[in-house]
Amino acid sequence: MADHYEVLGVSRDATPDEIKKAYRRLARELHPDVNPGAEASERFKQVTHAYDVLSDPKQRQQYDLGGDQGGFSGAGFGGFGDIFETFFGAGQASRGPRSRRERGQDALIRLEVSLDEVIFGTHRDLEVDTAVTCETCHGSCCQPGTSPVTCDICGGSGHIQRSVRSLLGNVMTSSPCGSCRGYGTIIATPCVTCQGQGRVRARRTVPVDVPAGVDTGVRLQMPGSGEAGPAGGPNGDLYLEVKVRNHDVFSRNGDDLLCTLEVQMTDAVLGTTAKVEALDGDVDLELKAGVQSGEILTVKDRGITHLRGGGRGDLKVAVHVVTPTKLSHKERELVQQLAKVRKAQPPQLGHFQQGLFARLRDRFLG
Repeated sequence: MADHYEVLGVSRDATPDEIKKAYRRLARELHPDVNPGAEASERFKQVTHAYDVLSDPKQRQQYDLGGDQGGFSGAGFGGFGDIFETFFGAGQASRGPRSRRERGQDALIRLEVSLDEVIFGTHRDLEVDTAVTCETCHGSCCQPGTSPVTCDICGGSGHIQRSVRSLLGNVMTSSPCGSCRGYGTIIATPCVTCQGQGRVRARRTVPVDVPAGVDTGVRLQMPGSGEAGPAGGPNGDLYLEVKVRNHDVFSRNGDDLLCTLEVQMTDAVLGTTAKVEALDGDVDLELKAGVQSGEILTVKDRGITHLRGGGRGDLKVAVHVVTPTKLSHKERELVQQLAKVRKAQPPQLGHFQQGLFARLRDRFLG
């Protein structure tokens, strides 16, 4: 009988971990499911028996002293079924063949929309590169006119069962069939279009209705619009992550639209009517005489439609009175006359007021 240490390829003072690693390496290489040859089978039996002896401290001590461990009688697991369960599924009951049909993967697309599109929602037709069901085989994976055939190795069960001897007696082991890879069937004539996968990569148009009121960071789920699954499996889901582009004039606070209206000094003094080009049409604003910088004019229901529920936010317009920096000679004379009429007082300290932008922020945000 060959020396157990030589069979495993370890030294006589090898540690238990070194013995286990050597056994695992050889078991992967020589197991009948991987290497069905007669010579490999015989070596596998020797390796298994050598490990049975050297992994048990008492048996190893007896062996080192020249004792007989009961001889070699066939391949046995010797209480180390956990190792075979890890590598070969030993001791696991057969659960039937695997299904080739699997659910497709989910997909994520980033969708950019403008602020005006968010007010009432919008429609997009997105072109996406994804997996679609093969039009040649319609997901069967086989050439048209053919079908999968039952595996003659496992008989369609998808598993191979073996009875092996161990120190605990005969043990039934079950492992996936190496011929059909656990499917129970073999595709003898795979579809040439999809190479037996049942799906191909292609560009597909996905219609998307973006609801009103979405904001940056919102994810929209479209069930069944993701990648097609293998072998005609169901589609995954498509997720759209929304990004709303910044606008040059309007900004957003929740469902309210914010903007600033520049008003000439004379219009602020006398009052006027202004036309604001909002995102969904013009809005007429009445500026009362004496309007001050920082005042907020609110136009109800001209903001963004609420994402959930009915109604819209408001349009809030901040007044900014513009002081002229360049005056003609005539304009200067008129302003001087106005100052004389009003008997203008020199500048003096008054009650503390926040700056214009701070006031606008506080008034905008309530």
